[in-house]
Amino acid sequence: MPQPNLLLGVNIDHVVTLRQARYRSMLESPNAEPSALEAALTAEAAGAHSITVHLRADRRHIQDDDVQLLRQKIGTKLNLEMGNTREILDIALRVRPDFVCMVPENREEVTTEGGLDVAGQRDALRGTVKALNDNGTRVSMFIDPDLDQVRASAEIGAAMIELHTGTFANHTGAERAAEVARLCDAAELGHTLGLQINAGHGLTTRNLPDLWAVPHLAELNIGHHIVSRAVFIGLREAVREMLAVMATYRD
Repeated sequence: MPQPNLLLGVNIDHVVTLRQARYRSMLESPNAEPSALEAALTAEAAGAHSITVHLRADRRHIQDDDVQLLRQKIGTKLNLEMGNTREILDIALRVRPDFVCMVPENREEVTTEGGLDVAGQRDALRGTVKALNDNGTRVSMFIDPDLDQVRASAEIGAAMIELHTGTFANHTGAERAAEVARLCDAAELGHTLGLQINAGHGLTTRNLPDLWAVPHLAELNIGHHIVSRAVFIGLREAVREMLAVMATYRD
């Protein structure tokens, strides 16, 4: 089959948030549900091209065992989101996900609130990127559409950037148009520097058409909207619904 114009990574963190709400202290219970693995396999069966999970330092949703099990059982690519800590890096080096996306991490936030300051953390990130690259994992930087951040991501050896689309998603009208322009500039520069251009955060089937002005998009990582839609139409159909909209993207 021909490669689609745009790939979908399904983030299953919010499926596991539901499990943790009741079974955080008794994950060995036979009633501990919903299953991270079942969610991943369902998303794959519906056409997802990769599975994304964020192993946070506070383990608020995804657990170490979830990451290991997914690495062993899924048939597509595993994308591990992580903060730049020695503990999580050691896990990533052991598990060897296909991709790692470096993200900022604040214990007080409900979800990731903005892009990583790569330009201000070059030295701290450079060694992490090299260790992951040397271990066979391609590395992405989750950044705001800021040209300095794009340049810094290329300088430290990242293969990809994931443009933070939260500002785009949370505005309309002139504010959204201005953010689309920033995203376009960042994507153009990243492409020129040889980076793969991904995007994610706050994306829905409703707002994606406004994102299609952005060139060179390779993959979208989407979680909350798909899981929210799954409450009403099921996970398989929610993934297919998203893929149908993504099929309209033309670079």
